[in-house]
Amino acid sequence: MTLNTLIIGAGAIGSLIGAKLALSNHLVTFAARPSFVDAVRSRGLLFMDESGVHTVRNIRAVAGIEQAFARAETAFDLAILTVKSYDTAAALDELRAALAETGAPAPAMLSVQNGVGNEEAIAAAIPNVTVIAGSITTPVTVPEPAAIRVEKPRYGLGLGLWRATAADVFPAAQQLLGDAGFAVKAYASAAGMKWTKLLMNMLGNATCAILDEPPQAVFADSRMVDLEIAAWREALAVMRQAGIPAVDLDGYPFSKLAGLIRLAPSFAIRPVLRSQIGGARGGKMPSLHIDLAGGKQKNEVLWLNGAVVRRGEIEGVATPVNRALTDTLIDLAAHPERRAAWAGAHQRLAAAARPG
Repeated sequence: MTLNTLIIGAGAIGSLIGAKLALSNHLVTFAARPSFVDAVRSRGLLFMDESGVHTVRNIRAVAGIEQAFARAETAFDLAILTVKSYDTAAALDELRAALAETGAPAPAMLSVQNGVGNEEAIAAAIPNVTVIAGSITTPVTVPEPAAIRVEKPRYGLGLGLWRATAADVFPAAQQLLGDAGFAVKAYASAAGMKWTKLLMNMLGNATCAILDEPPQAVFADSRMVDLEIAAWREALAVMRQAGIPAVDLDGYPFSKLAGLIRLAPSFAIRPVLRSQIGGARGGKMPSLHIDLAGGKQKNEVLWLNGAVVRRGEIEGVATPVNRALTDTLIDLAAHPERRAAWAGAHQRLAAAARPG
């Protein structure tokens, strides 16, 4: 099965998916920043994994979605959205403009993005197309434009059908990505898959950004570990009230862990989180810290902890810890001069995020 595929966003995940598709001789076009386009045109996309360095040249890279549609020789069957969640609205506006300008049919849409809310935005912006939710946990770094390094060769990819308008698109997308070397698993509950991935993404993310410390330092403090447990429990309470199941995702047994996290005493959970997050991640900074330290005034906390807050309001579930983390990080992004006062301020954060 071959689908003419457009990848919108050429960061770590977009480059990973595009590289593996191209290496399997599938048609791939990137709508990306000029720096990515220039690098691809001069020396190709570099894909580094456990087997060495692969130079991927059988791809097309253009600066923007409108150019991609204008230069397409055949209609795109699938568009894979991999931009940061705070760029989703702008990408969808550009996509709609490109469709209107070229008269091209809208492709099926696959979101492989962190956080909760992107699929709803896609479905609202692009009517009458199939929308698929995706989740990937492969750790990837970007040392330079159009170059990615796979840290661990784990290629699990979850897919869930969010909205169906064409019966054959979802199985075709599964086959396409499976042929490219991903271990594809289809989930009956797309929302369950995305919310479970949210649980993974939110852990240690906002706290490290606010405190300007790596996971190793944050998780050494029992107060911060308890704060993370409280944030998780709020998210699980929201999911339970909304009827959204936790699922097993890429080897992580969240369907079973959810009950234990809700009910087990904090002292029993702390050592596990210290080992799995503080120990395993060590000094590697999470995504929210990278954006905040890079001076960006936007970050994905609104689609992580903020998504818990929004759904909690709908479901009537209190989420004071996630609200405090969201509000603090949004404030720091808008006022970088306040970051120094929060650096290493464990007691201040514990007080600000204290439930009740």
